[in-house]
Amino acid sequence: MTQRLIFRAFQALAIALALLAIATGARAQDTAQEEAAHRSAALAQLPADAAKRLFGLAATPAAGPPDAIGSYTKGCLIGAVQLPADGPNWQVMRPSRNRSWGHPMLIAFIERVAAALSQTNAWPGLLIGDLAQPRGGPMLTGHASHQLGIEGDIWLTPMPQRRLSPEERDEMPATNLVAADGLNIDPKVWDQSYRRLLEYMARQPEVARIFVNAAIKRTLCQEAGPDRAWLSRIRPWWGHNYHFHVRLRCPGGDTACENQPPPPPEDGCGKELDWWFTPEALHPPPPSPRVTSPPLSAMPRACAALVTPH
Repeated sequence: MTQRLIFRAFQALAIALALLAIATGARAQDTAQEEAAHRSAALAQLPADAAKRLFGLAATPAAGPPDAIGSYTKGCLIGAVQLPADGPNWQVMRPSRNRSWGHPMLIAFIERVAAALSQTNAWPGLLIGDLAQPRGGPMLTGHASHQLGIEGDIWLTPMPQRRLSPEERDEMPATNLVAADGLNIDPKVWDQSYRRLLEYMARQPEVARIFVNAAIKRTLCQEAGPDRAWLSRIRPWWGHNYHFHVRLRCPGGDTACENQPPPPPEDGCGKELDWWFTPEALHPPPPSPRVTSPPLSAMPRACAALVTPH
C-alpha cells in the first residue's frame, strides 16, 4: 500500500513538473520566431522580481571559478563557458537563444563523447540543443531544469556532413522518433544507431540520468542485451521525442551543488514504464497559459546575488 501511494505521489509530481516546464507552450524544437513569441509572452506576464526574467535576460556569464549552486530545478552557475558553435563532431542548434553555456565539466563531456562516437562510427556527430543560460537559473521558456549548467539537450537528428548556416540552425526541423499515437517509435526512422548512441551515453560515468520519450525507453528495453545496467539511467519523460536530455552529476568540489538521488537499480522496464502508456500519462491536462516564476528571493542567496543590480 505504501509503495502504491509513493508511486501515485510520483505521478502527480511528474505531471505538475511537466506542466510547469511547458507553461509557455515552448518546445525544444521551436524555431527562432516561435521562441521569440514565447519569450515576449513570458516577459509581458512576469513581475520585475521574477527569477525567470532576471536570469533569462542576463546575456553574459558571471565571472569567477566554475561553481554550480543549488539544485537542477533551483540553481545557478558561476564561471560558465560557452560551447563553440562549431566543433569537429558537433554543431550548436538554435543559436539565437544564447543557451549554449555550461559548466566546464559539461562542455568537456560534450567534446569528448562527440569525438568518441565519431571515431567509432557509432554516430556522425552531435546537434546540440539547449544547455544553460549564461548564468544558469530558470529559463524564460520551457525547461524546469537546465539551471546548473550540467544538463543538455542533444537532438535525435544525426549531424549532416556539411556545416549548417545560422539560419538553418534556427529554423531546421528536428527528427521525431515517435509515432503519432505516442505508443511506439516510428519504424521508418528508428534503427540500431539510436540504441547504440543512447547506450553509449548512459554508460558514461558522469551521467546521472538521460530523459527520453517513453516509447523510446520501451524500445530500448526490447532491444537491450543481457547487460542491462545502463537502462536504469534512461528515464521516461514527456516530450523528448525530438531530442534526449543528458543530466550529469554535480562536479566534484562544487559543494553547493545538490545531486539528485540515484535512480532505482532496476532496468525500469516493468510496471513503472507501463504507467507512461496510460490515458493519464499520454493525455495530461493542458497547461495554464499563465506564466509563473519564483521571485528572486526564493533562489539560493548566492544565485540571487548574480542578477541583483549593485
